Amino acid sequence: MPGYSYVAIDKKGKEKKGSMEAESREKVTDALKADGLIPVSITEQGALNRDLNISFGKKVKPRDLSVFSRQFVSIMQAGVPMKEALEMLGEQTENKNLKSAIANVLANIEKGNTLADSMRGESDIFPPMLINMVEAGESSGNLEMSFSRMATHFEKEAKLKATIRKATIYPIFLVIAAIGVVLVMLLYVIPIFIDMFADLDVEMPAFTMAIMNASKWTGTHWYIILLAVLGITALYRIIYNTTQGRYAIDKVKMKIPLFGKLTVKTACAQFARTTSTLLAAGIPTIECLETASKLMKNIYFKDALMDAREEVMKGIPLSEPLQASGIFPPMVYHMTGIGEETGNIEDMLEKLADYYDEEVEIATQSVLAAMEPMIIIFMAVLIGALVIAVIMPIGTMYEGLDNL
Repeated sequence: MPGYSYVAIDKKGKEKKGSMEAESREKVTDALKADGLIPVSITEQGALNRDLNISFGKKVKPRDLSVFSRQFVSIMQAGVPMKEALEMLGEQTENKNLKSAIANVLANIEKGNTLADSMRGESDIFPPMLINMVEAGESSGNLEMSFSRMATHFEKEAKLKATIRKATIYPIFLVIAAIGVVLVMLLYVIPIFIDMFADLDVEMPAFTMAIMNASKWTGTHWYIILLAVLGITALYRIIYNTTQGRYAIDKVKMKIPLFGKLTVKTACAQFARTTSTLLAAGIPTIECLETASKLMKNIYFKDALMDAREEVMKGIPLSEPLQASGIFPPMVYHMTGIGEETGNIEDMLEKLADYYDEEVEIATQSVLAAMEPMIIIFMAVLIGALVIAVIMPIGTMYEGLDNL
């Protein structure tokens, strides 16, 4: 799905810039108008400029949003008016971006705007899901319940992200450590032995010569290795930012050993948790699916939920397009179908989300259990090869002395 950069004006004439993925410019226009914005310009992003509109450092972590939501509920339950509650939250919030957003929200409320509309003006801080929940809470007169549900949702999301991060950071750290040890051996340790063996009239084994030549080449051409790493990283991003490239890479992510199941289970947990939370607040299924789709990282799950949205608009039960997509596990569409039959789909999806949260944790432990010995063996082989390359000429030297 292509990405578009846009410039729009809100109800107060304030300029807003951002980006979104959509099927066409018309879809972007409709989405902006639905958010109360007037489009000024919409341009399709290319492979090289797709990520230029990212606001580095402005994102607020789910944990911060969870604390904000939980504190808002506590203060409101104590009978504190909304304006004073926001003032208190702004004073005690440590995140600078969130503090600034709360101040802007408070200023807009004092001008007569609703809380949801005021938060929508800070959409780069407050996610659409939270804004929709607040709007639903204001309409139903149960704002505290909306914030309470969002606090739970953000807590679950933070835990899920921490679990996934644990599965990826640890192996990456071990690989970087292994590469670092190898580079130290090649750049500093092996050259010492090269100088020492150069003074001895000893015939070097072929394996040792190969390692020493690699050490010399690395020492004089290290910049080529650095450029190669940067080039591969840039090439990956360029390919991933194309439509065909993203589809190809995201498909591999679902099929790759160990991490493939983790990718699928994570998407299922996010879908079930998001949809359940929004449905419980009385938000229509169509809007729930659209919001859940925007949260999906994998393009196949994003498309599957948007296709499901189109089918639901035609009156087809949600479980049918989920099954037809071919990427959701049977547990997802069976549980969804049971919820539709019993008329309690939000509770069924909540149970499904809890189930897949546990599955993600189990899958993470499985990935770590499998990766750790593999990486240790990888490190042992590399370092062992370097040590053997150094020991072999020493053995040859001693053999020469014994023959004298």
